[in-house]
Amino acid sequence: MYSSIKRSAAAIALSFTVLGLLPLSAQASPVCTTQPKSVWLSEEVMKEKIAKLGYHDIRVFKTTKSGCYEIYGFNAEGKKAEVYFNPVDGSVFQANVD
Repeated sequence: MYSSIKRSAAAIALSFTVLGLLPLSAQASPVCTTQPKSVWLSEEVMKEKIAKLGYHDIRVFKTTKSGCYEIYGFNAEGKKAEVYFNPVDGSVFQANVD
């Protein structure tokens, strides 16, 4: 009986763990493009476009595994911004602003 209670408790704990991870998958970076990197804008050109869009004080500029350029910085209004860009045309794919 004790071992069946132990198994049930382990199953419940595993269920809560899996359920707890679901929001993390929803927050994974979006897929901005599936185009090969050979057609992407260069990082230098992309950084110029980002500046022209009014983003500044960029603390992080990176390429995501899901096909985006991603920045952490500030928008034109001075609000913190996490922004994903389509690396092929430089358009904003998704912006999260605080």
